[in-house]
This record gives sequence, structure tokens and C-alpha cells, in this order.
Amino acid sequence: MSPITVGFAMCGSFCTFHKVIPEVERLVTLGYHVIPIMSETAYSTDTRFGKAADFRNKLQTITGNAIIHSVFSAEPIGPKKLLDLLVIAPATGNTLAKLANGITDTPVTLACKAHLRNARPVLIAVSTNDALGTAAKNIGLLMNAKHMFFVPMRQDDPVKKPNSIVADFTQIPDAAAAALENRQLQPMYC
Repeated sequence: MSPITVGFAMCGSFCTFHKVIPEVERLVTLGYHVIPIMSETAYSTDTRFGKAADFRNKLQTITGNAIIHSVFSAEPIGPKKLLDLLVIAPATGNTLAKLANGITDTPVTLACKAHLRNARPVLIAVSTNDALGTAAKNIGLLMNAKHMFFVPMRQDDPVKKPNSIVADFTQIPDAAAAALENRQLQPMYC
């Protein structure tokens, strides 16, 4: 029996990369075959949280796979049925809006569209400062969409950033196992 193949797509919530990358490593340790995917922004932008090249090198070392980082390279995910599960972590407000409205102009959103054509699960780990504001409607739409599941989430700083929600990234492995069984890990809000 071949291992379960997980696409692990990262968007530009750079402040969470230090929490997300260890979860990629955990999935590999648990026996999943992980294919990294990055938005153009995540793939190429240096920030105060680290250099893009360092994040890319770390992901490729952990997974042993090249990073899908263009729309062109994400398109075969669907026709070739490359993935059993797609994890989007961190999922920014911008990506949530695009997914909720069918916009597929980034490697991450096209990977999602291509993957969903096979009626396979997508697991979203929210990380956005406007989750309880403008992005709330998009999260709601995605929660009601077929094959979409969420990593449990919480307000990360209710006093200073009352609209901000961040997934509990440590629950990615459990949420992935649940999504592969076509169920939402509960409780959704922790």
C-alpha cells in the first residue's frame, strides 16, 4: 500500500511559518508523502520573519520534493490525481476570499481547484487578522462547501487584534486524518 500523498500549500502569513513548518515535518514522520506548494509571495518574499530561500530549502529538505510554485506546475494536480489531501496552512484572508469566490490565479488556489475536481478533501488552517471581520463571510462559505475542512482555530490576541483568528497548527495531523475520513475535527473553535 502506497503512502497517503498530501499537498501542503503555504500562503504569505509569514509570522506563522515557524509554527507551520514543524507540522510538515510531523506529517512526514507519520508516514505521509508530502508535496510542498507555495504561493508566489510565500515562495519569493524575504521578510523580518526569515528569508524565502531558507524556507524553501527547509521544505524541500523535509519533504524530499521540489516545491510547486507556479500556476503552470499546480495544474496537473487534478488530471494526474496527485494528492489524497490538500492542506492549506497558513491560509491567508486573501486566499480564503479567492477560494470562496472561485478565483484560481495562484499556485495555491489552482492546486485547490485542481484537487477538488477529484472530490478529495481540502484542509484549511486559517491565519488572518480579519477572520472575524471581512473574511468571516468567506470562511462561512468555505465551511459549507463540499470537501472543505478546517483545522481548529482560535482568536490569537482578542484584546489587541479582536478580528484575528489563527489555526492551532499542532492539530494539523489530527485534522488531516479526520478530513481523509470525510469529517470535521471537533471542536472547531478552541
